[in-house]
Amino acid sequence: MKDDATIWISGTMHNIFSVGQILTELGFKILNIITWEKINPPPNFSCRYFTYSTEQIIWARKSEKVPHYFNYELMKQLNGNKQMKDVWKLPAIAPWEKSCGKHPTQKPLSVLTRLILASTKPNAWILDPFAGSSTTGIAANLANRRYLGIDQEEEFLTISKNRKLEIENHDIASTYRKKISGFNTKNELDLFLLEEPKVEYGNELNFN
Repeated sequence: MKDDATIWISGTMHNIFSVGQILTELGFKILNIITWEKINPPPNFSCRYFTYSTEQIIWARKSEKVPHYFNYELMKQLNGNKQMKDVWKLPAIAPWEKSCGKHPTQKPLSVLTRLILASTKPNAWILDPFAGSSTTGIAANLANRRYLGIDQEEEFLTISKNRKLEIENHDIASTYRKKISGFNTKNELDLFLLEEPKVEYGNELNFN
């Protein structure tokens, strides 16, 4: 990680506290703990406890002293011109996001796109060492960022590659940008990306 880099780690009550403790021990500065409230969580079929409807996402920077990048103005714009809070109400994954196959812990593009836009600049490199079906990579490429994903399961790498091939179709990529939740209008993401500085290199999506 670069000195000014930040890291996002998602989890549940079963592991998020341990992760936060380890980050602190390693010298990271925790910036926020985002609570993602799913507006359409899957039901609790056992009916023996409350429905799980949230996940936590830690945002931390590598160094205590080196400043990090935060796109405050965009996050404010997406929140009705008010400071965005650390509780995000966004939908769970939609069927159209599984067009190339399913991953058991796949996250929605709406969440990953917001994380990426909030904390990276155009053409930035984004690393996901637990890529899964590479939702992070798809969100990165749709937002004009570069991506390196690592996963040990060939099945999921195949899904990732197929998803990348899918968005190489301009019409599909454009449709997906309009479907991503969390924006005020269907064209807001496209308009924002047009206003960002031009990307020097083409999108990349690499796998190991």
